[in-house]
Amino acid sequence: MKKITVLSSLILTVAFAAGCGAQTKTAGTTPAASAAATASATGTQASAAAPKAVKKIVVGTGTQFPNICFIDDKGNLTGYDVELVKEIDKRLPEYEFEIKTMEFKNLLLSLETNKIDFIAHQMEVNDERKQKFLFNDEAYNIFPNKIIVHKDNNTVKSIDDLKGKKLLVTATSNAAVLAEKYNKEHNTGINIIYTGAGEDAKTLIKQGRADASISTQFAIDFVNKSVDAQLKTVGDPLSNSKVYFILRKDGEELKKKIDEAVKAIKADGTLSKLSTQWLGADYTVGN
Repeated sequence: MKKITVLSSLILTVAFAAGCGAQTKTAGTTPAASAAATASATGTQASAAAPKAVKKIVVGTGTQFPNICFIDDKGNLTGYDVELVKEIDKRLPEYEFEIKTMEFKNLLLSLETNKIDFIAHQMEVNDERKQKFLFNDEAYNIFPNKIIVHKDNNTVKSIDDLKGKKLLVTATSNAAVLAEKYNKEHNTGINIIYTGAGEDAKTLIKQGRADASISTQFAIDFVNKSVDAQLKTVGDPLSNSKVYFILRKDGEELKKKIDEAVKAIKADGTLSKLSTQWLGADYTVGN
């Protein structure tokens, strides 16, 4: 990454300067005195120029969330959350961020087992997550969850119309939590089916093998345009949850730094620009 390159360049520059100094003698001094003076000066220069230790931070994200974290047509990982993480990385010189991709269902387990330091994947707060993990304080998005169906489906107009029907949700997602809670509280009788990849959901709905799923308008707009998924959103939002990064319980210092960076990114308009670029509107309003 760029920070590693810059750090290496600084070290090489110091070493080169030290080498030149060792070959220079001051007139009128003994070789021993000259060597001692040179060594002292070199040590002072090296100490002054030595870069601060940079701490490596591993960020977990996915590749299957349109406009959020996905592989573009050039094979690059990008999207709203990915580009925001890169922007935070730029503003925290004491850290070097490394983005690690994996299936969504493995993100929380990887955080719990210390394989990653925080998650960037439009994570919403729920009680189960709060018991195990730490959320940063400064929300960076609002996530409007809605029911999605095939564009020709005119019988399902809200979640209440899904009784006895198949609803696809990603395992461990907040959409799954919403569906389970709604089913329990309203005795809706929805047949909740868990899937590990968003690709399966849009394919199964298009083929008529499932009735609905839960997603956002900006995600549906993207998949309809890119792969002709033929989907639409229906009904009122099931939630308008604020979105945060999830860290381990021991990540208080990192959490503080991330919050400082997000506040600055909001204040100078960068976050709004990223949201408009990737999500089609400013979903940061009201955070």
